[in-house]
Amino acid sequence: MLNAAARFGSRHANAGPAAATGALLALYSLSPAAAEAKAEAPSVSAVKKSIADLIEDDAERRGDGTSLTGTFVRLAWHASGTYSKADGCGGSNGGLMRFDPEASWGANAGLGVARKALEPVKAKHPEISYADLYTLSGVVAVEEAGGPKIPFRLGRTDADSGESSPKVCGLPDADKGSRKGTTQHVRDVFYRMGFNDREIVALLGAHALGRCHTDRSGYWGPWTFAETTFSNEYFRLLVEERWSPKMTHNGKPWEGPDQFEDSTGKLMMLPSDMVLIQDPEFKKVVELYVRDEDAFFKDFASAFSKLLELGVSFPATKAWYKFW
Repeated sequence: MLNAAARFGSRHANAGPAAATGALLALYSLSPAAAEAKAEAPSVSAVKKSIADLIEDDAERRGDGTSLTGTFVRLAWHASGTYSKADGCGGSNGGLMRFDPEASWGANAGLGVARKALEPVKAKHPEISYADLYTLSGVVAVEEAGGPKIPFRLGRTDADSGESSPKVCGLPDADKGSRKGTTQHVRDVFYRMGFNDREIVALLGAHALGRCHTDRSGYWGPWTFAETTFSNEYFRLLVEERWSPKMTHNGKPWEGPDQFEDSTGKLMMLPSDMVLIQDPEFKKVVELYVRDEDAFFKDFASAFSKLLELGVSFPATKAWYKFW
């Protein structure tokens, strides 16, 4: 009896060698299990549209010029920024922020809002993992805000608990008490993940979006006057504005953590933002991005995509069959 490949080749012999070979490869390209998995794979474009609609609907309900844009970028960032290249621990795989300890880390305060907001999207697209959904929300937020297209691929899986989370929160702090200490801390955190100085500056450019909240981080205010628009404005303001320690808020003494404000008192910078113009190497990149927004967009897209893939072993695409 002829096996399946022989019968298939015999039926297509009259079509010529090239056609027969192509047809045979098509037969063996997917196993039944792989074909079923392929059929059930989530549509990235469909999920992206659902997230974009969510951002737009939420912004319309708020009606105050704010949106979930910055919060989704922060969610994607914090879901990924726990990675350590030294031991491979942490990263975006697992959707671990759903569980303690990550859900309770002070650095993740307020991100329950973002995770809850995404639940209707998860219900509409149950085939996507939480890990993919959380990171994809940041991609959509950047793109919908006018930023660059971010390379993104599915393949993150969900964990059943937070047992595999890092024992200590490795996310960056806004202030380490001194310029030298904060500068070193920024480098330590990003170098641990495998980023260089230029990538560090590019990633911090995400502060063009969103704002700080006193009931979450303790800090207050937006970085720019266009907090739902992705641009190089964050860098321009860093270089061109006069930044001074915040002393008052709404006519009363400021009692929050140390931060900086512009001449209007309406914009803010964190101590970790200020090191970008205080450190000579960082400042070179900041000044480049002020002059060349396209360079910033290109670098950000590459660095953000890299960040979102930290700790993920994407499945290799290979044939399921063997001839031996």
